[in-house]
Amino acid sequence: MEPIVHPIFEKDTGTWQYIVACPNTRQAVIIDPVLNLNLSECKIETTSADELLAVVEANNYTIVRHLETHAHADHLTASFYLQQQLLATKQPKAPISTGRRIRQVQETFAARYGVPRAELDQAFDYLFDDDETFSVGDITAQVLHLPGHTPDHSGYKIGSNVFTGDSIFNPDVGSARCDFPNGDANALYNSMQILLILPPHYKLYTGHDYPPTDSGREPLPFVTVADQLEGNKHVKQGTSEEEFVDWRRKRDSSLNEPRLLHPALQVNIRGGRLPASPDGTQRTFLQVPFHISEF
Repeated sequence: MEPIVHPIFEKDTGTWQYIVACPNTRQAVIIDPVLNLNLSECKIETTSADELLAVVEANNYTIVRHLETHAHADHLTASFYLQQQLLATKQPKAPISTGRRIRQVQETFAARYGVPRAELDQAFDYLFDDDETFSVGDITAQVLHLPGHTPDHSGYKIGSNVFTGDSIFNPDVGSARCDFPNGDANALYNSMQILLILPPHYKLYTGHDYPPTDSGREPLPFVTVADQLEGNKHVKQGTSEEEFVDWRRKRDSSLNEPRLLHPALQVNIRGGRLPASPDGTQRTFLQVPFHISEF
C-alpha cells in the first residue's frame, strides 16, 4: 500500500515539510515542520505550522507521530507546537520522534548554549534504533540511519517513498554540507549510496530545495532514484567516493554558517520547545555567542 503524501513548501528557508497518511485509516505523520522566525522583528510565528494543521483538519487525519530527520541548523522545528495544538483538539498525544543519535548532538550544543539537562531529557518522546519499523495506519515504515550532514541524521521509508531530510538533494542541487560538528563527507557519500541502491522507481523526497536561479523551475519535493543516478551533479552513477569527498570538503571550507544557526539549534535540540520565559510573559531568550577580539 502506498501512502498519501502532502508536500508543503516553506519558502523562507527552502524547506519541504510533509504530511504522510494511510489512506485506509487516516492515520498520518508530520515530517520536519517549520516555525517561522522573523529575526529583524525578533518574532517567532506559526504561519507555516498552522497551514499543516489546516491540512490535517481538512482530511480528518489523526497524527500518530511527529518525525524529525535531524537537528536542523536552518529552521526551527514546529513539532512541539503541533503536538500541543493537536492535543487541544482531543487528538491522542503523538510522540515527537527522531533517531537515537540525537543525544550526541544534544551533548555537543547543550554545552555551547547552556541548555539544562532536564530540558534535553524531555525534548523527544521516542528515539528510534537504526532500521526500526513503526506503523502509519496499515503501512509499515522503516527508519534509515543516514549520517554525514549530521551524525544523528535519519530518513523514513514509507511505502516506495523515502523522506531523506538533508541526506540527498535534487539532482541540480546535489548534496548538503558536512562541516557541522561530527559531520562527515565520507559518511554522507555512503548514506547517499544506501538511497541510490533502492529500486529505481522509488521516490526520494528531499528536506530542502534551492532551485538554481538559471533553471527556471519551481521547487520539487521529489525525484526518483533513477533520476538521481542519472543526473545528481555530486553523486550520479560512476562518481567515486574520493571525487565526492574532495569536492565536498573544498566547497564546505568556503561556506558561511546558516543564518538561523544559533536560534535553530537551541530550539531543535529541545525538540521544538522554547526556553522558559524568565518573566512569565510571551517573551523567550536565545543566546547568540560572540567571539571577542582584543579592543
